[in-house]
Amino acid sequence: MTKVDRRIQKTQEALRNAVIELMSDKNFDEITIQDISDKANVSRGTIYLHYMDKYDLLDKLIESHINQLREVCEVTADLEYIEATQIWTAYFEEHYSFFSLMLTSKGAPYFHKRFLNYLIEEVTKEVDVSQGKNEGFRKDVLVHFIAAAQVGLVEWWFANGRPIHHKVLAEQLGRLLERNL
Repeated sequence: MTKVDRRIQKTQEALRNAVIELMSDKNFDEITIQDISDKANVSRGTIYLHYMDKYDLLDKLIESHINQLREVCEVTADLEYIEATQIWTAYFEEHYSFFSLMLTSKGAPYFHKRFLNYLIEEVTKEVDVSQGKNEGFRKDVLVHFIAAAQVGLVEWWFANGRPIHHKVLAEQLGRLLERNL
């Protein structure tokens, strides 16, 4: 794997942070490249060296978090649901500003869809409808039910300002997953 220049990493981080900060004040569609440039303290040309447009920047930011969540799931694959969800919710807590904006903002419906699709992929790996408590269910119905419930729970947590500690959320979510998977 090739090593990325630190200056490039710092610039891309500044741009990602700028987008998140700007989205906390206004709808993404209202944000201009000039706004991002000013906030990140880089030229407009620098932005275009890294991204095609503001949508590409947002898309790359979203994909980065989805990929990191995938890595978290891979690391936790052999753990019990409660232990795995504790790592998962700790990631949400660590990246609160991003997820809070993406899951509670009207300007980021694309993230909601990507997050749901990501969870559908992950839950599909876990669901077994050939035996046990889920025998007889259609796999697609069960997968969509569980994935949508997870998205809804996480959205609720962010929309309500994290009313419970992320470890409590993880424990309860883990127990719910144990019952249904």
